[in-house]
Amino acid sequence: MLSLKLAEGAELRPLEPWQAAEFYAQVEKVRDDIRPYIPFAARVFDEDAARAYLQGFADSQAADGARLYGIWVDGVLSGGTLFRTFDARQRVCEVGVWLDPDVRGRGLITKAVGAMIDWAVHERGMLRVEWCCEPSNEASIATARRIGFTYEGTIRQGFNFDGRQRDYQMWAVLADEWRSKG
Repeated sequence: MLSLKLAEGAELRPLEPWQAAEFYAQVEKVRDDIRPYIPFAARVFDEDAARAYLQGFADSQAADGARLYGIWVDGVLSGGTLFRTFDARQRVCEVGVWLDPDVRGRGLITKAVGAMIDWAVHERGMLRVEWCCEPSNEASIATARRIGFTYEGTIRQGFNFDGRQRDYQMWAVLADEWRSKG
């Protein structure tokens, strides 16, 4: 199995359709916390929906598109990261994250997203990695800054979520900027 050690007892690895029950249980646990910011929290309401969601990412990854990873802490799925979009032709991708409040503050997202950006830039030749978040999501904004993303602006009413148009912030890091970080 492929995995990346993030910290003692914590690892990042692919999150696949056969793990639907575990994914559904994790979404149920953190639903109230992530629901204002993470669209899948509104769609994954049973194991079948979880399997369909994970299958969509498996199919996308097979076509060299979006992909999804889980973060396991002490053997329990506790969050994840994803390339929400991955356009190898345009050389642009977008990362996204969610994490159980019980395991926050350990640098897991920072390390996981850093590894994803390394791979996207160095292995796949991405020129731009984006991070989009709700303007009120202070934790996401702080994480984007910590990782090295630059705030580019607020896209007004650019995202339909929960039946209404919502603003989102656009953050990005360019390949040259990432390479110069070290």
